[in-house]
Amino acid sequence: MTSPHDSTLDLDKLTRRHETFSMPILELHRLTKRFGDFAAVDDLSLDIAAGEFLTLLGASGSGKTTTLRMIAGFEPPTSGEILMAGTPIAALPPFKRDINTVFQHYALFPHMSVRDNIAYGLRMRRVPAAEREDRVSKALAMVKLEQLGARAPRQLSGGQQQRVALARALVNRPRVLLLDEPLGALDLKLRKEMQLELKHLQTHLGITFVYVTHDQEEALTMSDRIVLMQQGRIAQVGTPRDLYDRPVSRYVADFIGETNLIPGTVIECGGGTASLRVADVTLRGVSDSPLSPGREAWLTVRPEAIDLIDGTAPADYNAVSGTVADAVYAGSALRVHVALAGGRRLVANVPSGTLAPNGTRVTLAWSVEQGRCVGD
Repeated sequence: MTSPHDSTLDLDKLTRRHETFSMPILELHRLTKRFGDFAAVDDLSLDIAAGEFLTLLGASGSGKTTTLRMIAGFEPPTSGEILMAGTPIAALPPFKRDINTVFQHYALFPHMSVRDNIAYGLRMRRVPAAEREDRVSKALAMVKLEQLGARAPRQLSGGQQQRVALARALVNRPRVLLLDEPLGALDLKLRKEMQLELKHLQTHLGITFVYVTHDQEEALTMSDRIVLMQQGRIAQVGTPRDLYDRPVSRYVADFIGETNLIPGTVIECGGGTASLRVADVTLRGVSDSPLSPGREAWLTVRPEAIDLIDGTAPADYNAVSGTVADAVYAGSALRVHVALAGGRRLVANVPSGTLAPNGTRVTLAWSVEQGRCVGD
């Protein structure tokens, strides 16, 4: 994408990065959307800061797209309020909101050239021809399509069409850009390339992006904050590192990345840690969840946090023994599947040169700080 030092983007007329995180550009207050008896979004409250890249993440049916459509004005909320820069907008039609949307399938006009597609919104707003041409040229340069303005959408690749859709949205200089799974139609390699380009563009322009995806890796790659949704509610909101390293529930731990979830019974909880009884061993982990002795809970530990050790584990480590059931070469790492007593398995990612033949007895160990004890 264009260099951050490129002055052709006319950044003085775009949302400035210095607004970032200074105040909410969008406020969702107790937002609910019902379809009959079904609550697609249920009493959701959220502040979105000016200039941030915020991702609504979740499985199908979690409410993320419905939330986006209410912000855009395509769905009226059943109850609740949406404020933009402090002004209520829930009753405004989409064209009166300073918000643009990019969809998964781009919705380009097939009978128009790339340049005319980008200029369409400006013509509808009666922007003078000279200014319109200048802004379209800068938008084409922004997405590196300067030489393709005369082409029809059908003559472009999927990635190029996605860039046209972005340019068409950004040329109107919205304060907020909504993106509804815009990379979903691209192949894996191109999708990963476009993730980085989108994040670069958003950081460069300082426009607030609200992005919807079901792909947790995509969310971790691009976001300033992630809102993980579950059945119309917020399961957790925080930075990518917050959700990966400090999940607040079993659902969050299982949804974000790969993890080992070990069920047990709470023995004690306090001082920022908890102890669980798991079969014939006691395992400890960090905990800020309200866990009660005698109740079921889970210890979550990432595969990359687990070591194969010889001898006794240090005092501040958990340790369990088992038998190697499978070892899968994965380039820089060896994924070792270890069967524990009772049939449960743990997965450890260890250096690829590690020797772990099937049937070998091994000890798995990880520090207390690398595991977290969570409830439902």
